[in-house]
Amino acid sequence: MKRIAVIGIIIEQNRKMAEEVQKLLSENADIIQGRMGIPNMQDDIFIISVVIKAENERISALTGKLGRLKNISVKAAITSVEVE
Repeated sequence: MKRIAVIGIIIEQNRKMAEEVQKLLSENADIIQGRMGIPNMQDDIFIISVVIKAENERISALTGKLGRLKNISVKAAITSVEVE
């Protein structure tokens, strides 16, 4: 069954990595329900919040790929509610 999850992504010090993040998010556009990006130029970080609806395995795969990118921090909060 699918679950709703919120993935928090923080890109540190290197805006170029945003291109790699965007590529992964685009590859998973079919599960993305919404996203919000907040640039924090003062601290040289970029924050992205993504809401997705997918199976646990797909959520884990996406967060794993994002987490392997340099200067990227990722956390996922997955609900226990099952949806179709």
